Amino acid sequence: MTSSILFSAFAPFPTLSLTVLGTTPIGALYPLLRAKYPALPAHEDLHISTHHGLLPAPGCPVSSISEEEDAEFLMLRLTPRLRGGKGGFGSQLRAAGGRMSSQKTSNNDSCRDLSGRRLSTVKEAKKLAEYLEGEPARKRAAAEAQKAKLEALERRLGITPAGAGGASGSGSAPEPLAGKKHRFDDTEYLEQSREIVDSVKSAVTAGLLKKRKKAKKSHTVDTAAAEAEGVPAASVEMPAVVDTIASVAEAVVEAVPVGVVTSAVAEVGA
Repeated sequence: MTSSILFSAFAPFPTLSLTVLGTTPIGALYPLLRAKYPALPAHEDLHISTHHGLLPAPGCPVSSISEEEDAEFLMLRLTPRLRGGKGGFGSQLRAAGGRMSSQKTSNNDSCRDLSGRRLSTVKEAKKLAEYLEGEPARKRAAAEAQKAKLEALERRLGITPAGAGGASGSGSAPEPLAGKKHRFDDTEYLEQSREIVDSVKSAVTAGLLKKRKKAKKSHTVDTAAAEAEGVPAASVEMPAVVDTIASVAEAVVEAVPVGVVTSAVAEVGA
């Protein structure tokens, strides 16, 4: 009795077929298959098994593979052998799993409690309650710091803090780094200085106008003479201006102090 065997091969080989007698031993299947398909590799690199992964001994006949005695078709698998490693892959997996579990975060903020509130909301509410409880203490600390800062500033300016006069102490008070401030209330001096400044402004303005008129009259004559002689007009104007300023300054300085005149002249020029 003959049996047709279909071998489910691997790429690039298609499904292979072989017809043998039922008494053919299993160990002779691959040599017959390689004789029919010469492109197959050596027998040591391939493995023949059933779809269940088991195969009888090489000396058993082909008919013993099937549970039915009169089976005409058999299905076998032709797979390459896998090279084994040195081992230890399981221990590497366990070590990697331990590292992954140690790095895993325990963030449960997105979870909910028995009342349905998220844990992140509960934590924020607790933080807010603690902040509100500590608000008075923070305000007192800020007020004390501000008070201490003001007292230190008053000591540096030489101002005695309120309530410090009755306090008794053996140590001497720190020397002030700045003098005391005084209000200047001499109204007579202020009025006199204002009147002097106004009079100087008026005198300077009148003197400049008077000299400007004289200079304008003499400017025409000097310019005509300079043009006749070929002298530039700028050289004629400059001495006239200098003489005007000098004469006004001499007239004012005789009646008013020098510092007041200087400030008044600066204001008029501005």
